[in-house]
Amino acid sequence: MIMATLEAGQQTRSDKSAIRPFRASFPDSELSELRRRINATRWPERETVADQSQGVQLATTQALARYWGTEYDWRKCEARLNALPQFLTEIDGLDIHFIHVRSKHENALPLIVTHGWPGSIIEQMKIIDPLTNPTAHGASASDAFDVVIPSIPGYGFSGKPTQTGWNPVRIARAWDVLMKRLGYNRYVAQGGDWGAVITELMGVQAPPGLIGIHTNMPGIFPAEVDAAAFSGAPAPAGLSTDEKLAYERLQFVYQKGIAYGFQMGLRPQTLYGIADSPVGLAAYFLDHDARSYELISRVFQGETEGLTRDDILDNITITWLTNTALSGARLYWEYFGKGYFNVKGVSIPVAVSVFPDELYPAPRSWAERAYPKLIHYNRLDKGGHFAAWEQPEIFSADVRAGFRSLR
Repeated sequence: MIMATLEAGQQTRSDKSAIRPFRASFPDSELSELRRRINATRWPERETVADQSQGVQLATTQALARYWGTEYDWRKCEARLNALPQFLTEIDGLDIHFIHVRSKHENALPLIVTHGWPGSIIEQMKIIDPLTNPTAHGASASDAFDVVIPSIPGYGFSGKPTQTGWNPVRIARAWDVLMKRLGYNRYVAQGGDWGAVITELMGVQAPPGLIGIHTNMPGIFPAEVDAAAFSGAPAPAGLSTDEKLAYERLQFVYQKGIAYGFQMGLRPQTLYGIADSPVGLAAYFLDHDARSYELISRVFQGETEGLTRDDILDNITITWLTNTALSGARLYWEYFGKGYFNVKGVSIPVAVSVFPDELYPAPRSWAERAYPKLIHYNRLDKGGHFAAWEQPEIFSADVRAGFRSLR
């Protein structure tokens, strides 16, 4: 059960534009059932190779399950969520859940941040304080943001679409409605993974008031280069060293690292197993990309590196408790074949952060071609695909730098 409460004096639900306060609350029985299912997992034999080439390794999955089924405490995450201002509002017939934290500093720049898959608002919780309260993190009050973090339709506490059509183009339009509904007529947007696609489409739509975007998974591949990488062809002639490296990394993603994308893009409803088995869901979520998986595997071996065991399980557990594994998967079906990493035609100012363990290191040359109004390009020393989650201070500092010229 998810509880949404209306405070006295708030508008009723009959007003579709009402902004209603929200709190998450799940009964103990659901948490007990989750543990029961984890501990009743029927395990296969281990993989027949010594690496991850056959998928998520048995030892990693069993270490995750041991902790999840005995020590992990969802209530800690629930308390952190409920300590934040959370809301629901209906947009285009669907409830949208979002966190909204205003800065104490005057003239804060409104910012909407969008998560990705396999993800949720859990990914962005660590960047809220660095962005809204920059003076506590070594930055200036003039760098402050008001932060809005929505849950993508079908994810977390947002409504689950019951008809087709909730694709990234529609979500991008909905985010502008949300920001205008909150009274923000001048704002910026940020995203990685699906959030990057949605944010870039906002930049393509360029609604009045959206003055710039920031991405940490930039769509910079020229169409012919993207198509060649997808087909498995050798790198085109004439690429620079940086461009060739980006091409090879993208080709690896297409050829060996994005099996989940094809499954969800083509047959998402078939994935009943991840809706029925917590460990099945966890393994599926861990298999996003090789570098992220390597980090997570080390975490479950006892190392502390960017993420903790609780970070990882908070993100999986919110999906389990809201039963959004398949409603989230269908986003891939809605956008399949449209292109995740290709140039989309953004016309407004763009800031780019390049993290070394991202799916590919975006070359400056392609970023400059993709974004005619590139206002910031920076290569960071540490961080991966889930940079806001893994390295929140580094990530937040570069977001501040990226948007500074637009204030």
